Amino acid sequence: MNVCAAPCPIAFDLDGTLIDSAPDIHASVNAALREHRQPTLTLSQVRGFVGGGVDVLWRNITTALDISHPDLRRDLMASFMSRYHDATKLTRLYPGVIEALNILADRGHPLGICTNKPLIPTEHILNHFEIRELFGTVIGGDSLPQKKPDPTPLRVTFANLGSDPDHPRGIFVGDSEFDAATAAAVPVPLLLFTQGYRHKPVEELPHHAAFDDFAALPALVEGVLIS
Repeated sequence: MNVCAAPCPIAFDLDGTLIDSAPDIHASVNAALREHRQPTLTLSQVRGFVGGGVDVLWRNITTALDISHPDLRRDLMASFMSRYHDATKLTRLYPGVIEALNILADRGHPLGICTNKPLIPTEHILNHFEIRELFGTVIGGDSLPQKKPDPTPLRVTFANLGSDPDHPRGIFVGDSEFDAATAAAVPVPLLLFTQGYRHKPVEELPHHAAFDDFAALPALVEGVLIS
């Protein structure tokens, strides 16, 4: 597994890792469904569909609601995206995120974002919380042809942060099955945030260490570097 000495590039997932965006996604989904006279979904249902990007989100939604007409699927996604691009009202940073990011940046670690969320809403939410300048690179779900769990987006993230493109070294911080599979495919250590959107028990996901409080993250990073 490719670990590096300090300062080490650290890449972060976004939804379910740094931010709880499910309430805004849920609101945008239901607004689109109501606009097209379709049944709405619960927050728990939508939260369970988050992680694979917009295409996977809507594939899960239309399957759950038995919507098969391709024109309706297209119109629903377009209606959703018109709202999702700047949806920030209900999204929150997880407690301790800003403090942990600042500590890691102050220690010289290059920081990046690797998410399946489209780039425009990703940039919008980072600017909304005034943390965009902390990240040397941001790879969204539409930045490349590939999405997580394909390892390419994470490899590009680390390369943009100064890692060897052929032998990327760094640490990935994520919350889901997508993130665990991506880190394992690179391979780099995963620090697994347990309060996000995963579906499986923690012990079923490959990870170096797990945490439920961002106050613990800087010490976990140091633990990876000396392990």
